[in-house]
Amino acid sequence: MVFINSEGKFNENSYLIDGQLFRLTGAMAIYVIENNGMRMMIDTSSEIAARKIVKKLKEFGLFPIHKLLLTHSHFDHVQGVDKLKKLMGDFEVLASENAIEDLKNPERMSEPYEVTVNPVENVIPLKEGAIIDLNGLKLEVINVFGHSLDCIAIFDKKNKNIFLGEPIHHKWDHDTIIPNFMPPDFNEAELINTIEKLRKMRENLNSISLSHFGVWTDEDLDKIFNNMEEIHFKTKDAFIKWYNENPSAEYVTAKYQETFIPDSKIITIHGLQLMISWLIKGLKLSGFIK
Repeated sequence: MVFINSEGKFNENSYLIDGQLFRLTGAMAIYVIENNGMRMMIDTSSEIAARKIVKKLKEFGLFPIHKLLLTHSHFDHVQGVDKLKKLMGDFEVLASENAIEDLKNPERMSEPYEVTVNPVENVIPLKEGAIIDLNGLKLEVINVFGHSLDCIAIFDKKNKNIFLGEPIHHKWDHDTIIPNFMPPDFNEAELINTIEKLRKMRENLNSISLSHFGVWTDEDLDKIFNNMEEIHFKTKDAFIKWYNENPSAEYVTAKYQETFIPDSKIITIHGLQLMISWLIKGLKLSGFIK
């Protein structure tokens, strides 16, 4: 297999569940790692997806979870924490040491998206190189800053897979790529460092698991690793050019669809325009456009 986007088990210890962000199929992947009866979920999607996620956990024999790892503190990765605890009881929550303050006080991270996120308290802070032990399955924490300054990935050496969250571009299917310079903390220098770090790991990986969306292997994995910088700089430069021509999200959206994703069928114009507006905010806050 090359691109795995169907729900269920995809290696000896890992499962994919569609988090149905904004009730859209294929927009947000939730992952669960299981070993010898211990289960850790990665990210939450939005609050309205919690019941569907719990239903799938039960269907796959993964209910309840024991740990929840948050790859970073953007709303689509953390908003469901409270609802999930109400539906399945308490569990440990883990995140980057850099995420702790924004999880306790989420307004700074949620305001650019005009959403409400409840505070997440009692989070276990993780440093780079920390090992999460799931009853003998060792998972390594890796800092992958750029998209935000609190992004972490989880490297599963046994299965040669890395759960990336979204430090690189979104790749929802073969025809849909979205850049990742989201507000409020996009940092290009950190992104380039992350790309270099990931590329050095290539020989130890058979797959990468993206939040947006799915598990990529084989030649598709090679293409992603080979094109990370090119996609970032091409899309960023195009955004700047189009915004200077006409500083409206509608105009930039139309140009982006025409230029980069003309064959995409997974995303609506309304949804694309919403993301484009966020990306414009990200470029403004990082100083690339005024």
